[in-house]
Amino acid sequence: MVDVVSDVVCPWCFIGKRRLERAAGILGRGIEIRWHPYQLNPGMPVEGITRREYRVAKFGSWEYSQQLDARVGENGRAAGIEFRFDRMARTPNSFRAHLLMAAALRSGLAVQNAVAERLFTGYFVEGLDVGEPETLRAIGLDCGVIYSEAPGLADVVRAEEDSARAAGVQGVPLITFNGRLVSAGAAPEEILAARIRELLEEDHAV
Repeated sequence: MVDVVSDVVCPWCFIGKRRLERAAGILGRGIEIRWHPYQLNPGMPVEGITRREYRVAKFGSWEYSQQLDARVGENGRAAGIEFRFDRMARTPNSFRAHLLMAAALRSGLAVQNAVAERLFTGYFVEGLDVGEPETLRAIGLDCGVIYSEAPGLADVVRAEEDSARAAGVQGVPLITFNGRLVSAGAAPEEILAARIRELLEEDHAV
């Protein structure tokens, strides 16, 4: 079991997903992924803010932000992703998207992975506001999941994120296999495959 602590508004998490899929091809075996919530911007207003405002505040200038986007775009294209930053008008609060991910997990790993794919592509390729409830309802329906803001579900997401922070997680993606570290970051697929193979061999040696 591969566990990934991630945020749906993290471009490197999307790249990490693609690299894990390619790592599975290198290994010649399927990889089951379980996604765990982490908000890179926990203080983000619930309605989000314009992307330009957010990026300038975080990185100091729009020009530098665009340089970072170019680097992400280059890595994305190598992983088979065409990031469309020009379509991304807002940086959303991602908590509600994590609610959808948590609801999806109750229907199984495959369903959760499908929702992760739709959230990543929706935000980074289509420019959808994945903090907007109507957008999340539509994505949920596409994947057979009912979007809910039920208090119990919110408590699960908060508890899991709090647990990650208490464990020292400060950046995402954080990738583990059967509880052991694979990569703190979106490592290239060859490195991911080699590390997972190493851990599999350790398991078989026990």
